[in-house]
Amino acid sequence: MTTTEVDGRKDTIRRQVWDLLDQQGVVAGDGSAHGRIPNFIGADRAADQLAALSAWKAASVIKAVPDKAQLPARARALREGKVVYMAAPKLAPPQPFYLLDPTQLAVPAEDAASSRVAPSVARNVGLTDLRPVDLIVCGSVAVNRRGVRLGKGAGYSDIEVALLAQAGLIGPATTIVTTVHPLQVVEDDIPETSHDFSVDVIVTTDEVITCAPPRRPSGLDWADLSAEQVAAMPVLQSLQNGR
Repeated sequence: MTTTEVDGRKDTIRRQVWDLLDQQGVVAGDGSAHGRIPNFIGADRAADQLAALSAWKAASVIKAVPDKAQLPARARALREGKVVYMAAPKLAPPQPFYLLDPTQLAVPAEDAASSRVAPSVARNVGLTDLRPVDLIVCGSVAVNRRGVRLGKGAGYSDIEVALLAQAGLIGPATTIVTTVHPLQVVEDDIPETSHDFSVDVIVTTDEVITCAPPRRPSGLDWADLSAEQVAAMPVLQSLQNGR
């Protein structure tokens, strides 16, 4: 498949899932699922399922996306004493991650873990400040049982994982999970590209799916990064200048 065909197929699957979630009324609040990582009803139950996994229990450092659907997982991690790294919007700051340290928070975990409050209570840190990550919690629009996932199309999660891999902060022992509504688990053969990563575990409101084999980048694929992406992310500029 050409790049255009791959992108078109991915967009078709996204639209189908967004439409289905809206039609079934499983999006929290009054908004549509379209154009975002869906904030699905039952995200708290999925977080409970996630917290029962041995990989979660063993993890002391977690990297999580800032989306609302994963807020219950981030808050639970903080309540359980885990350090949480959360990406700043669009990786725009020079130090593109928020450090949420449960021993240093002056607000409740549910507040600190929200994308609205985190910037005011967390410290911005760069790659050189991060500790090795035990578990990654990512959001998805769609995912199949092989662990191939689709985000909303901007590519930030792929870049974040590639950055962590290139810095040696994640490896084969790092578990990557996604929490989704059951309707987001699809039977489609989702096309993959060199910069895509797969998830090791899918956690829904009522099911845990183990995927194999794990697939993740060893680092950034500079050929897949546009000049606009590099210009918008100081962390990429810094790494590019150091090549």
